[in-house]
Amino acid sequence: MQPQDLERIAKKALRELGIGDPPLTITADALPDRWRLNIGGSDPATLTIRAGDGTTANHIREQIFNQFSGR
Repeated sequence: MQPQDLERIAKKALRELGIGDPPLTITADALPDRWRLNIGGSDPATLTIRAGDGTTANHIREQIFNQFSGR
């Protein structure tokens, strides 16, 4: 998974959640195939996403939805 792919998927998922288009920073985590999504704006959040080769966009979207609903 490339950071630009993850960013594209995350931005779409955040729009679906009604968050809009907040500032988004994606960085690799210390563990393999893990990424940190730092979401700015009025309600900042940090999500940890597992995404490696072969991970589907739907799986990433589900992780974002689950972590956001659990906040």
